Amino acid sequence: MPVHGSETQHAKPWQMLSDMGDATPWREVVDEYTGDAHHFHERHYNEFVTFLPYVQRFLYGEGHGKGVGRAHGSPMRIFRRHDVRAVRAIFRPGDAPITLEVVHVDLYFFLDLDLVLLNVEVATDNLTLPQAQELLYRFGRGYPPGWDAQGQAQHCLHQAQWLDVNGQVLAESDASQRELFMDHVARHRAPRIAAHWDWLLQPLVSDHSTQAGALRYRQIEYYRMPLLGYLAVDNPRSISRSDFIRIGLVTGAGPTHEGNTLPFAEDHLSDFEERYCYDRFWTQGGAAPNTRYLCTGHSMVVVGDSSSHFFGCRDRGVLAQFRHQHFLLFLIAHFQKAALLMFSDRLAETLRHLDITDPGSVRTFKRSIRSCFASFLRFTHRYWFHEVSEQAQTRALFRKCAQHLGLDPLFAEVKERIADMNNYLEADSLRRQANTVVRLTVVTIFGLIGTITTGFLGMNLLSEADASMERRVFIFALVFVLTTAITVYTMIKSKRLSDFLDVLSEERVSAWSKFKAFIAIWASQRERNP
Repeated sequence: MPVHGSETQHAKPWQMLSDMGDATPWREVVDEYTGDAHHFHERHYNEFVTFLPYVQRFLYGEGHGKGVGRAHGSPMRIFRRHDVRAVRAIFRPGDAPITLEVVHVDLYFFLDLDLVLLNVEVATDNLTLPQAQELLYRFGRGYPPGWDAQGQAQHCLHQAQWLDVNGQVLAESDASQRELFMDHVARHRAPRIAAHWDWLLQPLVSDHSTQAGALRYRQIEYYRMPLLGYLAVDNPRSISRSDFIRIGLVTGAGPTHEGNTLPFAEDHLSDFEERYCYDRFWTQGGAAPNTRYLCTGHSMVVVGDSSSHFFGCRDRGVLAQFRHQHFLLFLIAHFQKAALLMFSDRLAETLRHLDITDPGSVRTFKRSIRSCFASFLRFTHRYWFHEVSEQAQTRALFRKCAQHLGLDPLFAEVKERIADMNNYLEADSLRRQANTVVRLTVVTIFGLIGTITTGFLGMNLLSEADASMERRVFIFALVFVLTTAITVYTMIKSKRLSDFLDVLSEERVSAWSKFKAFIAIWASQRERNP
């Protein structure tokens, strides 16, 4: 959100975050593509060559080359904090806590777009399948969607605690404090971010929060965070169809007494494998046998055999692809959706602040729409692409993400809305120009009478060439004032005079009607519109 009433209103948000220095735990990430060969590994090379050239320029920028004066960095700016090392999660009251390692906590900013994405990567071992299903289902929720009869938060973690390197609690969730969330919505008409996520994002603060902060954000996506899941299991073939559906659709673990009961009706799930599963590697052979990808747009989960070395390899295997190529294609898809939603939100905000009776508001509206149109053009040419790779697996997964997220229809809708706004401004500008031309034409026509008359008389109507300087200055001033008054009066009546000229030029109109049109020039508005 812009900083209202400040000179930093148009400042880059990542630059503002960087300028805070030691006052914030976030530090800009200097990636492996800056020319430091010591930190550049084969997995980074494999990641880079996966994508098409224009996607490479988006993700990594451009380096030095022959005839190139300087390197161009990536349009992405990544900030990372290192103080959070683990998270302790409790699913329900009375459950044993599960501690997960926090691998990364990142903020992604993008050039030309007031957009930030939070990325949290966690990892753990030795979970049961129901625990993994519940963790995928409950972890990434910005706030509780509701509470049960006992006042316990539903569908999210009962408790989440961020831990430092010594295991000390840095922040914890407050999902069970129902009144805080309800009161916030009642007063602000906006959801309240849960305490542990709110703490993690600081110094970014919610725009509806009472906290002070220059970097303020507004939620643009659903409160359930998009998620990537990597599950290495003992025997993937032993997982039932109902469990695969629960993993793919992220519905959580089913009740133990229901066995393999489907989470939804069979008719609703009849095409689950066709719509959501990428089963190219769901086979007994290959380097990583029995590997299945499940993609719903909101989520992308890969399930494979933990005994396969290639599946668990962090440098060349499926795990390396998951943490690099698959993460980036998932990030691109959700970044595109978030950007389109941001443009739609910006249009709605611009219209909400428009007051057609206030010239200042109208001018601000026009500037905002033109700025939005220019930003959308830059987004289209810099960030919008349908294909990210020619590798079959990466291309197929990105298409599934884009299809389930509805990117193409959303792009067409936002493009149409912005084009409608821009067309309205152009039509309004042409209308104003046409009105100005009409008024100037009327003034010219009526001024032509006096011009021709004085010209015919040779400008000697008053012979004052030999008069004193004072008398000539007086006559000049008097004529100037009268001419100005007549011109201003003609401009005031130019609309009615234009109507009179239209009637006067119409041959089929009677003389009496033309006379009434002439009299109507001085008629009051009520008489003209009874």
